Amino acid sequence: MIPQLVTVRVHRSSGRRVRLYVPVVPVALLLSPLLVLAVLGGCVACLRFRISPVGALRGTARVLWALPGTRFELAQGRSAALVSVR
Repeated sequence: MIPQLVTVRVHRSSGRRVRLYVPVVPVALLLSPLLVLAVLGGCVACLRFRISPVGALRGTARVLWALPGTRFELAQGRSAALVSVR
């Protein structure tokens, strides 16, 4: 299943907390022109380094399908960020 929502929680050093909900599909639609350029660039890189473009696309799809339920936690001093993919 493709991720639908990304939640980003940031704890600032001042003690203030910020929570952002980012819907994946509308953001992907807004960034689709850049996505097309990224796919074309990836295909050129695959051909340049003699990697199968279909295999690379299959691997990328497997990583995207494995993302739901993933949590990334980053901490630096008194600041922290948590990214949760649903």
